[in-house]
Amino acid sequence: MSDNYIPKEISWLSFNERVLQEAGNKDVPLLERLKFLGIYSNNLDEYFRVRVATLKRLSFYGNNAKNILGYDPKKTLKKIQEIVLSQNEKFEKIYANILKDLARNKIHIVNEKQLTVEQAEFVKEYFRSEVRTRLMPFIIEPKSALPDLTDDAIYLAVILRKKKSGKKRYALLEIPSNVLPRFILLPSSDSERFLIFLDDVIRVGMKEVFFIFDFDEIFAYTIKLTKDAEIEIADDYLASYIDNLSRSLQQRKKGTPVRFIHDREMPADLLKLLTKKLNFGPDDVIIPGNRYHNFKDFMNFPDLGLKKLCYEPIKPVQHQDIIPGKSILSAIEKKDIMLFFPYHPFDHFIDLLREASIDPYVTSIQITLYRLARNSSVINALLNAVRNGKNVTTVVELQARFDEEANILWGNKLMNEGVKVIYGVPGLKVHAKLCLITRVKNNIIQRYTAIGTGNFNEDTARIYTDHLLLTCEKKITNEVQKVFNFFHANYRKDNYYHLILSPFHLRNRINLLIENETKNARAGKKAYIWLKMNNITDQDLIEKLYEASSAGVEIRLIVRGMFSIVTGVKGVSENISAIGIVDRFLEHTRFMIFCNDGNEEIYISSADLMKRNLDHRIEVTCPVFDESIKKHLKKVFELQWSDNVKARKLDATLSNKFVKKGSKRIHSQVEIFKIISNQE
Repeated sequence: MSDNYIPKEISWLSFNERVLQEAGNKDVPLLERLKFLGIYSNNLDEYFRVRVATLKRLSFYGNNAKNILGYDPKKTLKKIQEIVLSQNEKFEKIYANILKDLARNKIHIVNEKQLTVEQAEFVKEYFRSEVRTRLMPFIIEPKSALPDLTDDAIYLAVILRKKKSGKKRYALLEIPSNVLPRFILLPSSDSERFLIFLDDVIRVGMKEVFFIFDFDEIFAYTIKLTKDAEIEIADDYLASYIDNLSRSLQQRKKGTPVRFIHDREMPADLLKLLTKKLNFGPDDVIIPGNRYHNFKDFMNFPDLGLKKLCYEPIKPVQHQDIIPGKSILSAIEKKDIMLFFPYHPFDHFIDLLREASIDPYVTSIQITLYRLARNSSVINALLNAVRNGKNVTTVVELQARFDEEANILWGNKLMNEGVKVIYGVPGLKVHAKLCLITRVKNNIIQRYTAIGTGNFNEDTARIYTDHLLLTCEKKITNEVQKVFNFFHANYRKDNYYHLILSPFHLRNRINLLIENETKNARAGKKAYIWLKMNNITDQDLIEKLYEASSAGVEIRLIVRGMFSIVTGVKGVSENISAIGIVDRFLEHTRFMIFCNDGNEEIYISSADLMKRNLDHRIEVTCPVFDESIKKHLKKVFELQWSDNVKARKLDATLSNKFVKKGSKRIHSQVEIFKIISNQE
């Protein structure tokens, strides 16, 4: 492979650095900066559990792995270690600055040694009433193995020491932050607010836990272990698919450790003992950190009622074509509707399902389910439809990473209520976002479909930007019916003339679309490709884009996450420009615009341009026919392309420099909300 490719694991770290930039950005409200620290930390945890774990596995296969990946996994792992350690330093500086800014706003995070008499009494009482019964210490004996440590939990590694003899005992204590809040609000005056970590509450009461041992001193240091979370499901057709997955989830809990973080103040003897018992070697990722780990808990920092330190709430705007109290099915019959979350309310989709569930002429609802909200109104609407006599089919993807257990539970609940549940497609992950409603009146069949770029999930729809097309255009609805026929019987391979399905047609169709622009550019015609994606890493497609760039096609890319293209290389990618936007809402919508000699072709998609999406998943890419919706998508792209507040250049050096252009300040998410508020 050429030098003109950035390994996706390295480009992902560049994306997470953009998240970290938001935590350090003084223009972001203070408590939101804390949340960005939490998002950065949570992202990094998943990165190690999946991407680093996969690289570690591949590194055992030598040159074979290099041939599979196109780059050396061992060298990449070494580079990852360097970048993560460098980012960790930035993280700690940003956190220290945030603590100072919190103090200036009379918010103080204190430790067990900084408590007033009143606060100390409160903490002791809280420890005895809420915490003590949840602590189950493990005594580390020289020859005993460690228990199977919980992935991504935090532990206190404890030293009990007798001063006179120097005799020591070691123990481990899991911090129960999965059942208790990580931050406890202390008695405070009206003007000042004080909080303490749960970790330090435990430090206050630890002597009461270890009272049976003879010791004078007690010390505790936080550690955290991250494990390999990749699921491998055996191709065993004799066993139940769900049983296989359930076993894989149990194996995940026993996954190989891939990262060990420890308090840098931990004494060398304890660190050596732990790493030895965990079988960590010189090539493993061992990160010295601060006193506290699992900063992902900052995503749920307590609401202190200080509105000025948070983003101003936005109220989603009712779509102009959907009238409260009027039929949404009728509205879709009049014209295609494009919802844009979170600027439009996800309630519109729930209302559509509820209407379908009680409409006497609706006969069936079919839907794909990938990730669901914790208290899902989508599920409630589907159950209501069954109770009202509708045929309801759900295609539940059991391999939605980290949501597998929840999806098994949802699947069982739906089945118990009479919903037909299809558990995906063997060997292919179902990532398409489809809903099909069939209505029969006077023997005339009318279908309505919803095709989206994001999940049918009301929780994420508040913080992810996604498009959802509602249409009853027969060219689309008839082919969505074919997709559901395929889910029912995987041997059915229908022809598709409008929808583009992965893994059957998408790679080929995108190649043809790029080749068309390349041919037009060589003929001296106007040619451009604009892509809005979460990730672009597929090597073959990148080579196609390089070919188009060399022919003179103007290529603009807005990519949030992994981005393997090296932009600006003379003779290769000089016509490719790219930006990444990290802002209040997670940029998740995916769409593509091709010039096509002035007769633009525009598509929305559930797929990123990654090998897994193109070759190993069921994805749906849908053409947009409605001219007003085409105009809307183009306007969204142009606004984001002009962003000079939250856009970063995606250059060859992964510098993440902010875009600086023009005298007018353009903050695209703010501008988009303004436009939608004015009904475009």
